[in-house]
Amino acid sequence: MNRRFDLRSTPAENLRVIIRSIPWRLLLVLSILLVSAIPAYLVGVRWGGHVLPNITNLFDTLEAPPSSATPTPLPPLSAALPQAASFLYTAQEGDNCDEILAFQAHMADAGQIFSDIKPNTVKALDAAVGVDCHKLQPGMILALSPQYPLVALGGVILKVEATTPQQVLPTPLVPVPPHLQLGVDCSGGCRLTVRIAAGVRVQLLVQTTIPVQIGSWVWAQAMLARQSIPNFSNYPYADPTASLNGMLLRVCDLQIGNTHDNNSLSCDELQPNTIDDDGGAWLLGVTGPGALDHWHYPLRFPAGTRVLIWLSVNNNGNLLFRQGNPVYRYDQTSGLYVRA
Repeated sequence: MNRRFDLRSTPAENLRVIIRSIPWRLLLVLSILLVSAIPAYLVGVRWGGHVLPNITNLFDTLEAPPSSATPTPLPPLSAALPQAASFLYTAQEGDNCDEILAFQAHMADAGQIFSDIKPNTVKALDAAVGVDCHKLQPGMILALSPQYPLVALGGVILKVEATTPQQVLPTPLVPVPPHLQLGVDCSGGCRLTVRIAAGVRVQLLVQTTIPVQIGSWVWAQAMLARQSIPNFSNYPYADPTASLNGMLLRVCDLQIGNTHDNNSLSCDELQPNTIDDDGGAWLLGVTGPGALDHWHYPLRFPAGTRVLIWLSVNNNGNLLFRQGNPVYRYDQTSGLYVRA
């Protein structure tokens, strides 16, 4: 019986058989694709990192409002600073200190704040006005100060510090244009370091939904820090010798750039104060485009004039200037406010 032998093909022979079975045109196409794919991939990776962001920026620019292309120029810093000081009043027949404060300084709660029940408060009042209120006589001159005074400020934001922990946001893969950068979220409260004059910075405590960016201009009305008197927590007067530089102020009227915060605290919500009972508040400021002129009060003074004005409060708690409200200007020689 004849034996049968199966001849086994070698791997090389198998490969030649497979290659011969593939059409030569397909091999040519695969070779061309392989040769061109690698350079195309490398070029695409390199150019894609630039083209996609540029296209995104192009659409952002086309969709942005025209005004965003040209930032609003910042106003000049004020050359002068608001000054806390008194104005004078000459006592008349039948006057007493409570009535003088109520009618001349619009201080309706004077009899409650300065009470004989607390002798230290009356002693503090005597020191403030310069006379003994229990021995008041016609012709005596009293120095009347603005109670719980507000101050109007404008300046450049140098630093933003959140007073509550902030949520960490992921870094975007595509660069965000400057006009779309939101800034710091201060809805939980922030401390802003603001330059209001050359070499003068204040700290503003704000709580706002407006995104806050360093370098933006901020307008604010805020409560001026009051003088500290032992055992007299609601002492109403500011220290005229205190420096604004480094002072911590609570804001009740805030605008950042061109956006006003209509939901910010009203000034009568900052405690302590007597705004609602008094029907208004005293405001210290300096005229000029970088300061008080922003509020468009009808004042006719040269830029850089320190003024003290009375603002009336409306039913919504907003402060406004009305015709006939007292207006004083600061006299550098006497160190007092004089009626304008």
